[in-house]
Amino acid sequence: MSLFRKKSLSLLLADAQNSEHGLKKTLSSFNLVTLGIGAIIGAGLFSLTGIVAAENAGPGVMYSFIIAAIGCAFAGLCYAEFAAMIPIAGSAYTYAYATMGEILAWIIGWVLILEYALGAATVSISFSSYFGKFLHNLGLDIPMQYFHSPFEQFALADGTMTHGIINLPAIIIIVLISLLLIKGTKESAFVNNLLVILKVSVVIIFIAVGWSFINPVNHTPFIPENDGTFGHFGWSGILRGAGVVFFAFIGFDAVSTAAQEAKNPQKGMPIGILGSLFVCTILYVLFSYVLTGVANYKDFAGSAAPVAVAIDKTPYVWLNQSVIIAILAGYSSVMLVMLMGQSRVFYTMSKDGLLPKLFSDLHPKFSTPYKCNFLLLIFVSLFSGFVPIKVVGELVSMGTLFAFVIVCLGILVMRKTMPDVPRPFKTPFVPLVPVLGVLVCLAMMLGLPLVTWMNMFAWMAIGFVIYFTYSRKRSKLNK
Repeated sequence: MSLFRKKSLSLLLADAQNSEHGLKKTLSSFNLVTLGIGAIIGAGLFSLTGIVAAENAGPGVMYSFIIAAIGCAFAGLCYAEFAAMIPIAGSAYTYAYATMGEILAWIIGWVLILEYALGAATVSISFSSYFGKFLHNLGLDIPMQYFHSPFEQFALADGTMTHGIINLPAIIIIVLISLLLIKGTKESAFVNNLLVILKVSVVIIFIAVGWSFINPVNHTPFIPENDGTFGHFGWSGILRGAGVVFFAFIGFDAVSTAAQEAKNPQKGMPIGILGSLFVCTILYVLFSYVLTGVANYKDFAGSAAPVAVAIDKTPYVWLNQSVIIAILAGYSSVMLVMLMGQSRVFYTMSKDGLLPKLFSDLHPKFSTPYKCNFLLLIFVSLFSGFVPIKVVGELVSMGTLFAFVIVCLGILVMRKTMPDVPRPFKTPFVPLVPVLGVLVCLAMMLGLPLVTWMNMFAWMAIGFVIYFTYSRKRSKLNK
């Protein structure tokens, strides 16, 4: 009954190899890279870049992206080693179970709900907002009450304040994506590939078109002088900006939840995790360079759509609608990967006895955890349609960073306790890389508001109640 009982590596590897009645191995290395890109590139690229440029770094936001990418790379290298060594669907939950024991594994599994399920709900609400703009640009105006929660107050075009009825587009997109995931991983990966191609194409078009409209004056000075306050321009502003744009990279860890469905996880998982990080970093750096070159960084102050500000400086106004399409595609692929990741974590926790069996029941034809996907469809869509989201975004970041810390610590523990275990991919410069990963992620966590920490502790308290009243006794390790 020890709280720190561990699942042996041999047992984990046996589970990974016993795929006859398990998840289908259908994902290539290319699919894994696109899954990562699908999870990483969302609307954050189109909004955070302008905010950080205007408030923190000026054109030097490009350096902020590079610093944030290096911070993500520390955690990404640790994830790559674990995912290649233990190709199980549970991601950080499984790694914690093998290195630090059951109670830490449960905590991580519970925290990942914040990243995946609530993350998908948060994205669906933002999707709804942009979808309304897209329809409006086409001349189709649906009453805005159907784009907002009944507990959310908003202003109509004439200034009248009213309440929403239901966020219908948010519910519909969650339902459609969940049904696609039930149909199969191969089909889901195909749709994700199309969405990734679409949104990356728009990003590349913006970079290519905008490059010829870069005004060198807008890049002078490239790093505006600090105004005397830490974080407001200068190198301190670039560092503060790195902390903000760090969250534009969140999502690459979701690739590791698909390890059990990879055709060659030993090779494919490192390629998927690190490859998607590399591609997104290149796009982010080029995008930010062009954005701040086409328009002056001061023009982005107070703008909710900085890309539109830059496009207005060119004759290609039609790009505004294309950017909205890219954002919708970006949001869709993020939701797909998040919901897929959540169902795979629940699948693994259920196989370990920590959750009821229905979470690991596979569809007789599609070999997907369809009951789990259906329950997530109900839970997430209700959250999307009826709950106003204010601090959930920060709670998602808290859960993600906490998982990163545990994975980096897990590498240190595994290298000490199991030095001779075969590692298809090895994190370089251990212990430096995992230690830096822990420090960077803890620094990000400490920068989050106090209310987020309080919500996190409340969420953890609920998780402990479930663990001690249900999961601990039913754990397969208990038998």
